[in-house]
Amino acid sequence: MPRRQGYALLTTLVAGTAALAAAVASGTSLITDGREAPYGGSPARTAARSPAAPAHSTGTWVATWTGAPVSAEPRSGQGYPGRTIRNIVHTSVGGDAARITVSNLFGAVPLVIDQATVKTRRVTFGGTPSVTVAAGRQAVSDPVVVPVAPDTDLEVTLRTPRAGGPVTQHPNSHQTSYLADDDGTWSTTRWRYLTAVDVRNTASPGAIVVIGDSLTAGSGSTTDADSRWTDVLSDRLGHTYGIANQGIAGNRLLRDSPLSRNGVKNVGGPSGAHRFERDVLSVAGARTVIIALGINDVQQYPQEPDPRRVTAGLRALTERAHAQGLRVVGATLTPFHGYATWTPERNSVRLAVNEEIRAGRIFDAFIDFDRAVRDPYAPDRILPEYDSGDRLHFNDAGYRALGHAIDLGAVDGTPKADAF
Repeated sequence: MPRRQGYALLTTLVAGTAALAAAVASGTSLITDGREAPYGGSPARTAARSPAAPAHSTGTWVATWTGAPVSAEPRSGQGYPGRTIRNIVHTSVGGDAARITVSNLFGAVPLVIDQATVKTRRVTFGGTPSVTVAAGRQAVSDPVVVPVAPDTDLEVTLRTPRAGGPVTQHPNSHQTSYLADDDGTWSTTRWRYLTAVDVRNTASPGAIVVIGDSLTAGSGSTTDADSRWTDVLSDRLGHTYGIANQGIAGNRLLRDSPLSRNGVKNVGGPSGAHRFERDVLSVAGARTVIIALGINDVQQYPQEPDPRRVTAGLRALTERAHAQGLRVVGATLTPFHGYATWTPERNSVRLAVNEEIRAGRIFDAFIDFDRAVRDPYAPDRILPEYDSGDRLHFNDAGYRALGHAIDLGAVDGTPKADAF
């Protein structure tokens, strides 16, 4: 996918860094105290990230990238003492300053980070270069005055000086990151500890937060090609919005992931219902939510046989988002005939869910992903040219079709006034 680096915008943003530097130097508070906060929206964390206040009204922080914490990394009980974790993330919107969120959600002991950087610029936490994050908690950094370009790769490094784990991770990122020490550098497709990068941008309308499963995370897409459908959406919007991709492979709407599958713990993470506060309502600058969940409830064991439970779960998320003043857009469930778990009965559940979505009784607007990728001659299957090979996940062309199926007007606007 072509990457537009946004140099014109970057020039404008650089001009604003001096003013921000003066604010930081004079002690102007850009985030509240209580930078170390639990998951679940404590008052301190909610005030710090201002999720319910759109960026266009506050002129403050917008998420340019997110990576939902999924699980404890296998065999990482000691962490990575003395190593530098080089997380590479791809930005959506640009800004003239940045802040990061680091997570120890799955850790058993306090996480110590003694050095953090954004684009080699040193990051502080509460005015100090190091931070200790308690097990099960997270920390939001101070602002760092550094221009962040839209639609580009950004390196965020974290150094852990001593043993401590397990490591909180987002595996299967479809992006190459690195782990380095004095003996060498190793590539990886895991994001470790880092869960969000926010930028300061006074012109952005806000962030579009996408909660989904492997089809949102980009399973089947080309590594480092930035070809997830959320990347396509960011391109089509001209990188004016922040795009917060909170897709987790294997994620379900109604059930938490099994504790272990094939020896790997916490595959799929907590359910969409359980992580909605953490991964949607607390995202900086959130304005619109796209919900792309439900197919794993239909096809994973134990399967959900009642479509009314799925639609009720989707409607409950919509109501929670409306309570925060957010617009909600939902996606229909895509075909999977030919995948190992397909049966006519499970497909009928999928079709019933889609019928309710199309009827307009769940979301403010909907995206018809099903129609965008199904084979018109065999509508319970995805088009062969969009198939990654397993009859469920898409290749780059398939994700491009999903990204182009979105009516850009649907992700803007206001929530429906009346409850469903």
